[in-house]
Amino acid sequence: MTEEPVSDGAERGASGRPSNERLPERRPGATPAVDALPGLVRLAATSWLRTAEWGVVAGVKTGRRMLKAATNPQTAVEVAQGFAAASGVIADLAKAVSSGMPVPEAVIQVSTSLSNSEQRAEAQEKQVELRQLRQQQSLREQGEALLARSRDVWNNEQGHPAYARILDEMAPDEGRILLLLLRGGPQPSVDVRTGGAVGLVSSTLVAPGLNMIGPRAGVRYLDQVPSYLNNLFRLGLVWFSREQLRDPLEYQVVEAQPDVLAAMHSVRSAKVVRRSIHLTPFGEDFCRTCLLPEGADVSELPEHQAPHDLD
Repeated sequence: MTEEPVSDGAERGASGRPSNERLPERRPGATPAVDALPGLVRLAATSWLRTAEWGVVAGVKTGRRMLKAATNPQTAVEVAQGFAAASGVIADLAKAVSSGMPVPEAVIQVSTSLSNSEQRAEAQEKQVELRQLRQQQSLREQGEALLARSRDVWNNEQGHPAYARILDEMAPDEGRILLLLLRGGPQPSVDVRTGGAVGLVSSTLVAPGLNMIGPRAGVRYLDQVPSYLNNLFRLGLVWFSREQLRDPLEYQVVEAQPDVLAAMHSVRSAKVVRRSIHLTPFGEDFCRTCLLPEGADVSELPEHQAPHDLD
């Protein structure tokens, strides 16, 4: 039997539909990038969801995320980053399509680039987690080794383990100050405050912590003595007491110094508050272990008070 030709001149497939249906003609003035916009929007939304693991899209859909972004700067930054990621994907796709690349190929290329960036980010996060885990294990191992040494009756370690680090964080002049405190005992210090009738009600500090430690210790940089003392206090080697020394003559020399007199003359009425500077027990042991010559006689060294009224 002879087959009849198809009336519309088009070959039909098994489904009975023409296999060469004509596609809709492109609108005048349209560009490949404009035609690809629906697909670009879908891919942008997908990329946003994949790159913003904190769930920016879900939050925007429910409205809670945007409300939180209005009051929380961190959330606002996350939302902005999500929009930036989506805009970047759209720009990359539009650029590829405008250059003549077919839309499917452009979608595959941008998706591959996005996947690679996500994989790199995941790899970096895993590396950070691994380093943190190793650090925790190292600290635990150090703690176990410390306890093992404490149980070792033959262990004869001398000096605190922190002494080596402290020596690296000290200036040479600070070593001289420590030796002065160790051999000369606690040192006098005075505060100059406003006095008179007004000072009985409300006293203002004029000059704090004036002392003779720099000249007595023979430091090279006298103007750095306050900084030296602050660093020694930070290291736990000295402390500043509100109590005055027993011998009042110690303060007469300090109160006659030019800086003390200048502070007293800078206000109409001034008063002097006597204080003292001591080595801590930790500082005493540090000086005996690290700064005294080997075999030095420590029996005649003066005593220091234990910290009880830190100022």
